[in-house]
Amino acid sequence: MSMDLSEEDQLFVDVTRKWVDKECPKDWCRHLEQQEHVFPHELWDKLVEFGAHGIGVPEEYGGQGGTILNQTLFAREFSRTAAGLSWVWGVTSFSGTKAINFCGSEAQKQEFLPRIASGELKTAMSFTEAGGGTDLLGGMRTRGDKVDGGWLLNGEKIWSTGADVADYLLVMARTDMHAARRSDGISIFFVPRNSKGITITPLSKLGMRAMSSCSVLMEDVFVADELLLGEPNRGWYQSTKTLNNERLVNAATCLGMLDGVIEDAVAHMKSRHAFGQPIGQFQILQHYLADMAMWQKQGELMVLHTARLQAEDKPSAIESGMAKVLCSDYVSKAADLGIQILGGMGYSAETDMQRYWRDSRLLRLGPISNEMAKNMIAESYGMPRSF
Repeated sequence: MSMDLSEEDQLFVDVTRKWVDKECPKDWCRHLEQQEHVFPHELWDKLVEFGAHGIGVPEEYGGQGGTILNQTLFAREFSRTAAGLSWVWGVTSFSGTKAINFCGSEAQKQEFLPRIASGELKTAMSFTEAGGGTDLLGGMRTRGDKVDGGWLLNGEKIWSTGADVADYLLVMARTDMHAARRSDGISIFFVPRNSKGITITPLSKLGMRAMSSCSVLMEDVFVADELLLGEPNRGWYQSTKTLNNERLVNAATCLGMLDGVIEDAVAHMKSRHAFGQPIGQFQILQHYLADMAMWQKQGELMVLHTARLQAEDKPSAIESGMAKVLCSDYVSKAADLGIQILGGMGYSAETDMQRYWRDSRLLRLGPISNEMAKNMIAESYGMPRSF
């Protein structure tokens, strides 16, 4: 990997790659992914042994330290073999580590960050509304009503990945029904999954089948005051750093999958023969590979540039959206070409190209649709708001 990484960061990449190749090979990850709604606890345990959950957690809270750059580098290397299963790590990374870091009080950091870093706690993000989709604020129907000692939550969330095995859910709810602006009156809660009144239902889906995405129904769920993150009614503004982090990790995940696509395409083009010659000699397939390589380098530039902005706490909302759109579009196109290169075997569940194709398709939709991200990018250039 180039891009002038520091010696320390390059060493981190090298160590991570060796660990991924040894402990998380593609064929093993492919087997795990085929077991729908069966959380891969053995993969989680390997991540615990490597210390992956402590990446980005300050050392004073039991973590390994590091910045979003380290999280980005890890996400890329891990998803090269794990593909969508990389969210076994990624979901807790941003719904737990980043949310507590950005929004939590000192007491909350002391309570939760060491347990997240050690792998004791799993978390899941429950932001998306069942009828809202990308229109998170306009579609917000989940509400939190103040009661003695805490809050009562009522509503339904959807596509909450890992909610069925999480210890805590990061829930966004409207707590001021009369706020003048949609972005006001929103609060964030760290809700124990086993709270009375929560019903979780896994949803069948195209990819990432072992990592369940769920609907979360909340009926008079009591949440104590000490589990409110940050200030009440200011949750939307407090969440923006977490959301930017999520988009960047999403982009790095896509870039890692693109690395995996290229690896498998090159191996097949070298080993497969047709019409008396290796298929890598066919010009059209060479052009496919050249396109993938150029997409990979463009994605790398954008991801590392954005990671450095975030690490230095500089504005990065637009860059995060750009990286997310670029990398998710590129890996989706590359995986489709990869299936074409492998032919029938590309469509077979015995290979990984179909897994990259299925998993990457989702990442053009979430955590924000590429179309909505493009709206925001255009608006940053002075265009009128389109939504």
